[in-house]
Amino acid sequence: MKDEEIIPLLHKLHQTTFFTRDLGFYKRKLCHVNYCLVILDTEQYEVASFIRRFLQHGKLNTKTKRMGRVIRITHAGMNILQLFSEKEEEIEWND
Repeated sequence: MKDEEIIPLLHKLHQTTFFTRDLGFYKRKLCHVNYCLVILDTEQYEVASFIRRFLQHGKLNTKTKRMGRVIRITHAGMNILQLFSEKEEEIEWND
């Protein structure tokens, strides 16, 4: 699937959380009420462990908490862009 096909597909789906390693998706304009984009700024072999860590985080452990956000995951924590908010939130890992 090409990058330009992903966002239209997400608009058709309901409350989807989409994970990618493509840093080009970390843009405020991609925030949408119907999905969550999670960009993993990690090595390929670390993806599964960071996805588990993300899904277990208290601030983002349900679909309702994730929708409308574009999130970049790093070793230090998460940077979160949220629909209807101009401010980028930064969360450090708490474990």
